[in-house]
Amino acid sequence: MTEAPASYWLTRFVFLRLLGFVYFFAFLCALGQFLPLVGEHGLLPAPAFLEAVRDARGGGAAWMLPTLFWLDASDTAMRAVIWAGLALSLALVCGLANVPSLAALWLLYMSLAHVGQIFYGYGWEILLLEAGFLAIFMAPLWRAGPFPERSPTPEIVVWLLRWLVFRVMFGAGLIKLRGDPCWRDLTCLVYHYETQPIPNPLSWYFHHLPGWFHAAEVLFNHFVELALPWLVLGPRRARHAAGVLLVAFQLLLILSGNLSFLNWLTLAVCIPCFDDRLLARLVPARLAARAEALRDHELSRSRFSATAALAVVVGLLSLNPVANMLSPGQIMNTSFDPLHLVNTYGAFGSVGRVRHEVVLQGTLDLRPDASARWFDYELPCKPGDVERAPCVTSPYHRRLDWQMWFAAMSDAEREPWLIRVVDKLLQGDAGTLSLFASGRLPAQPPRFVRAELFRYEFTRPGEGPAWWRRKHVRSYLPALSADDPALRNLAAAYGEPR
Repeated sequence: MTEAPASYWLTRFVFLRLLGFVYFFAFLCALGQFLPLVGEHGLLPAPAFLEAVRDARGGGAAWMLPTLFWLDASDTAMRAVIWAGLALSLALVCGLANVPSLAALWLLYMSLAHVGQIFYGYGWEILLLEAGFLAIFMAPLWRAGPFPERSPTPEIVVWLLRWLVFRVMFGAGLIKLRGDPCWRDLTCLVYHYETQPIPNPLSWYFHHLPGWFHAAEVLFNHFVELALPWLVLGPRRARHAAGVLLVAFQLLLILSGNLSFLNWLTLAVCIPCFDDRLLARLVPARLAARAEALRDHELSRSRFSATAALAVVVGLLSLNPVANMLSPGQIMNTSFDPLHLVNTYGAFGSVGRVRHEVVLQGTLDLRPDASARWFDYELPCKPGDVERAPCVTSPYHRRLDWQMWFAAMSDAEREPWLIRVVDKLLQGDAGTLSLFASGRLPAQPPRFVRAELFRYEFTRPGEGPAWWRRKHVRSYLPALSADDPALRNLAAAYGEPR
């Protein structure tokens, strides 16, 4: 007896709501941070960036960097894009989804990501854009209800999302094997929980698990990222088993650190591993009955043709990502087309053995000498005060915190945006200050700002109330003042950020 064809009404129901959840936090991050980072008076102003792109690319600039901000890059326009994105993402969470609303969400977020520059240079930005683009073809054409009749979920799009899951997970597994040797000798997780970008409170406890447990974790990681992706493309039962383990893996990653909305988004794109027969056991009976009543509705010929054409486009655009995955020189988190339709992914190809932090410090004293009293500019979630507990911020992405983590692995000469941060702090710029932890700074701007490099380590069990130990390593950036020619000389030497 042959099984009835699979249906995906509930699959779409769950996937689009989770996607709306991720979109909401992506736009919420922009609401609080986009203008201080890249607004007209931000650290890396988007209008100046677009002007530089136009100068370099001429008439092809808009195609190379598609964004609504070519029309208007003012702060007002940016606020309008962000608020529109928040409204549409909330509607999506509530089940109001159709092709125009999904297309608008994708275009609005792409517009932000394309002018976000270094602050939006993360793999989950292009992953959200790729998943968001596929969601346009999954959604009903016009009617925006959760179960619009005569609008079944196109199975072709479900398979394209599974292909996305395969590339996300398998690319992450390959980059680990080819990258840091600690993934091959099973020791990476001895260091990872302490040195990851933004640890959370549970990271401290994970860090202190025994070495044999960390080795077992790495083996499980390799199994999830290198073996399970093949089952995602396999028969139904294997696919369901792989989906359950992939979802569980993402939940473990969410518990062990703050990786922005990456794991929440990856969890969302794993939902197409499941069909209605499985999800009907997990959702309220009313929803399961509604989906069952619609099982026999067939896709219209025009919708089938549109999704078939999409599959051809995705297949052709997959050639470069697949070639990249097979290459010994594999790179991760890269787009091969301006719209980010099909990308290559990866995570933690290398793992730090020690944690260094760049700490910005200011003083109100007249001279920045040994007698000066310095205060730290604390970021909301980056390690600073050793007695402050690590925060829980995922799926919210604190972008300056992350960039400071990368800066600690580099030198000031390679991080020209950091000079802008110093300059803004010396001016007492309210937008830049809003990116830092509140309540610990003096009312007036500092006379001098400097950057110091510290090594941070988790305390050991029983060492007292502190979560961290820190030790000064070296000066990262010398003390600078607003009227000091050295500040302008540094800006000129490193180049104005573009």
